[in-house]
Amino acid sequence: MLLATGGGAAAALTLAACSQPAPEPDELGAGVVLMPLDDVGVGEAKAVTTEDGVEIMVVRSGEQDVHAFSAICTHQGCSIRPEEGELYCPCHGSRFDQSTGEPTDGPAEEPLPEVAVAIEDDNVVTV
Repeated sequence: MLLATGGGAAAALTLAACSQPAPEPDELGAGVVLMPLDDVGVGEAKAVTTEDGVEIMVVRSGEQDVHAFSAICTHQGCSIRPEEGELYCPCHGSRFDQSTGEPTDGPAEEPLPEVAVAIEDDNVVTV
């Protein structure tokens, strides 16, 4: 049983958010529109959450070149964000290569799961 008062409830919710398991890429079906292509610039990454609550990081490495990863850190399940050309987990400091999803600085040791995407009708969609 969890009892919390005042700021404790917010702290408990924050801890719960960091303990969620990373979504598997196969949880998304094909054809889910993640975002318009123009919403992410070349060389940039942008997070999006699907209607089903799956957090995805879309990376645009060229005019017509996109890829995506789970936006959930493989260390303890916190949401990652783009920062200085990398993907960064603010909870424990893990960093990931935004081109490959591979960890570049721990404590995470596993890469971010890849999500298959393509460009269709000027949108980034799952395949």
